[in-house]
Amino acid sequence: MSARTPRRGRFPLALRGSSVAWERQRPTWREARPGLIADALKRATARPSGNWYVLCAARDLVADRPRGLTVAGEEVVAWRGADGRVHAGPGACPHLGAPLAQSRVRCGTLVCHWHGLALDGGPFAGWEPFPAYDDGVLVWVRLDRSGGEEPTERPAVPVRPDPAGAVAAVWSGVGVCEPEDVVANRLDPWHGAWFHPYSFVDLTVLDAGAEADCFLVDVSFRLAGRVVVPVRARFTAPGPRTVVMEIVEGEGLGSVVETHATPLGQDDRGRPRTAVVEAVVAASDRPGFGVARAAAPLVRPLMKAAAGRLWRDDLAYAERRWELRSEGRFPG
Repeated sequence: MSARTPRRGRFPLALRGSSVAWERQRPTWREARPGLIADALKRATARPSGNWYVLCAARDLVADRPRGLTVAGEEVVAWRGADGRVHAGPGACPHLGAPLAQSRVRCGTLVCHWHGLALDGGPFAGWEPFPAYDDGVLVWVRLDRSGGEEPTERPAVPVRPDPAGAVAAVWSGVGVCEPEDVVANRLDPWHGAWFHPYSFVDLTVLDAGAEADCFLVDVSFRLAGRVVVPVRARFTAPGPRTVVMEIVEGEGLGSVVETHATPLGQDDRGRPRTAVVEAVVAASDRPGFGVARAAAPLVRPLMKAAAGRLWRDDLAYAERRWELRSEGRFPG
């Protein structure tokens, strides 16, 4: 274990004793063994998903309009019924193929804008719904034909803090890569302080053992100058397209960052496209955190911006990995 164990003090912030220049920090390339990362990725991608895919943030699926996405090559449309429940199914109208994502929702019914065919979420006129699930943060859809696994009634939603005492924000982006490239990025915590020096410092991977099948990491989140928030985090991959980081010691105990990779299909050049949907669910028992919850509409954009800054780099990382793999040049 590291000599530095993140502990909760009176104040949530810490002041680094000394600052190390980026180029003088301890190299991590020897520890980030390609075989170790590849083995962790192999175990993760072998886990069942029940054919569930993350579609979007629950907040993005509003009552008055549908949302469309191509998932694993299948056109999907989703909307909320009059009772707020999520409905999903094929994105092409069974009549003449109209794009249902461009249609309208009226009183919980999806009404095709070409000829008025109305769908209430049940089977109708050759249209068959897909199972869908709203976990309060994310919306999932089950695609049995694409997944090819034994289906499950519900997705395996990671354990999260109590919603009543948490603030959740979801960031989404798209990259030219496959889900495994996104998962591999997250199963390589050693790159954090080197690739994201604006966010992470003093990163040490304490345990990357196969027995626990997780990565235990000490890291400090950089706020400004020498002011940091030290934590201990655990990375796990509960499914083939999901990696979860949970804070297990230090500030924000129990907070999680869920990274979900959803395959979309190919672009016009035949390259794979993958959506990254990252849910940050932050919690704290600090008295001041109640202010953050009350100001959640203002806090969420800041949380999304922080996630987006990291993923600007990490999507480039994932895209580069796919490019090398596609050309047979990936050294891992």
